[in-house]
Amino acid sequence: QVQLVESGGGLVQAGGSLRLSCAASGIIFSIYDLGWYRQAPGKQRELVATITNGGSRNYADSVKGRFTISRDNAKNTVYLQMNSLKPEDTAVYYCNTVWNFVGGEYSYWGQGTQVTVGS
Repeated sequence: QVQLVESGGGLVQAGGSLRLSCAASGIIFSIYDLGWYRQAPGKQRELVATITNGGSRNYADSVKGRFTISRDNAKNTVYLQMNSLKPEDTAVYYCNTVWNFVGGEYSYWGQGTQVTVGS
């Protein structure tokens, strides 16, 4: 059974930092591409950052220079370091794992963790 468990969310003032973690079980973690997404009230879920199984990173323009995604394959965990937080970063943050193979993919989502940035 695949499980993704996020942690590290909370309430922080603008300019502050948070570190999100997502611990995975039930998958061969190292072969999966990983990502963080977020969904604010009344908005669609959007990509925040991704990291491939080879370590290549990609960021949404809105978080470039402030957020850093990383992975620790030994701990089956993906992280999102969030610095210089802004009120518009307020959202539920979800981690995602994807394994693409010929003919399909396996994709899993965590339950989400709330991040609230006060002004």
